Amino acid sequence: MGRYDLEYPKDATNTVKRLNERGVYALKTIHGLINSSQILHVSFNTPSQEFPVILPMIGQMGSFERPSADLGDPLDLYLHGYISSRLMNLGRAGSEGEETKGMPVSIAASFCDGLVLAISSFSHSYNYRSAVLFGHATLVTDEEEKMYAMELITDSVVPDRWRHTRLPPTKGEIQSTGLLKVRIASGSAKIRGGQAHDDKHDMENEAMRDSVWTGVLPIHQIIGEPVPSSYNRIDVPGYISEFVKDSNEDNQQRALDAAKEQ
Repeated sequence: MGRYDLEYPKDATNTVKRLNERGVYALKTIHGLINSSQILHVSFNTPSQEFPVILPMIGQMGSFERPSADLGDPLDLYLHGYISSRLMNLGRAGSEGEETKGMPVSIAASFCDGLVLAISSFSHSYNYRSAVLFGHATLVTDEEEKMYAMELITDSVVPDRWRHTRLPPTKGEIQSTGLLKVRIASGSAKIRGGQAHDDKHDMENEAMRDSVWTGVLPIHQIIGEPVPSSYNRIDVPGYISEFVKDSNEDNQQRALDAAKEQ
C-alpha cells in the first residue's frame, strides 16, 4: 500500500476560491515549490507603519527535530537575514514573554512556466506554479539549530555547497546572522498547466483561426556558464557543473511538459 500524501487542512486562510480545481494542498507539492524558489516574499505587519511589509528573502524548509524528514512531512521554514534587521527584531519580540507563539507571517513563491496565447486576449493566461504558507516566526537562538539552518540554506543555493566552503563559520559570522524559524499553520498551492483554450464562438470563427497564432511560449530559468572570481584558482568543481546541467535540463523539461494539453 502506498504512503498517504499529507495535506494542509482547508480553512478560511488557505482555501483557493477562484478556479479552485487548480488548488493543491499536498505538503510535498507546496514544500517543493518553496524550496525550489531562490527568492521568497515574506509579508508581515508592523505597528510602526500603516501598510503591510513585503520583503524578498532566502529560506528553506526542513526539520531540526527530524533531519531525515522529506518534503511530504510537516516542516518548518527557516529564513535568513541580518541579526539587527527589523524582521529579526520583530521575530525576537515574538519569541519573548508569556505568549511565545511568534510573529504572524505569510510567505509566497511563484514560477511562470509559459505564456499562453489564445485567439481572444481575454483567454490569454500563464502556465504557473505558486505556493503560499502562513505561520508564526520566532528567532532561532539555539546554536546547534542555527548551524543546522545555515547549512540547510547554504545547500539550497547549490547542493553540497556547505562542505565545500571554509568551515567552521567565525564567531562574528554567526553573531551577525539572524535566522527565523516559521512554524507553519497552513498553506496551499495553485498550479496551471496546459494549452490555450478559446470560447466556442471564437473556435468556430475560421477567419480568426487562419490569422491568429495560438499556443504556449515556454519559459524556463537558465543558469549560465560559471564566471570565476578575480581570486579563483581552481577549475569548476564537478558538483557545480552537474548542478548547472541538471537544473537547466529539469527547468526546460518542466516548461515543455506544462505546455502540453493536460
